[in-house]
Amino acid sequence: HIFMNGLEKEELKLPNIFELYGYKVYFRSNENNEPIHVHISKGIPQGNATKVWLTKSGGCIIENNNSKIPKSDLTDILKTISLNFLYIIAKWKEVHGTDNTKFYC
Repeated sequence: HIFMNGLEKEELKLPNIFELYGYKVYFRSNENNEPIHVHISKGIPQGNATKVWLTKSGGCIIENNNSKIPKSDLTDILKTISLNFLYIIAKWKEVHGTDNTKFYC
C-alpha cells in the first residue's frame, strides 16, 4: 500500500495473464469500472499499451494498437486471448474482488 497525504491508497498492480512472442498480456488493478479488457506491450508493461476489449460472446475487439504490434503477432495474440477467455475473466474477478463483470459488447 502507498500512503499519500495521510491517506492509504491501494498500490496499482499489473497482473500478467500470459506472454506470447515477448509480449505481455495484462490488466491494471484499478480499472474495475471499465468493461473487461487487457493491455498488451512488448517487455515491460506500458501506460499507453495496446488495448483489447473482451466481448460476451467470448471474442475480443481491438480498442487501439498503441504498442504497434505487427498484424501477424497481433492476430495470434487475439486468438490466444479468445482461447483463454474464461481464465482472463476469472483473473479479472479475483484481482478486482467482484463477480459483476461488464463487457464492451
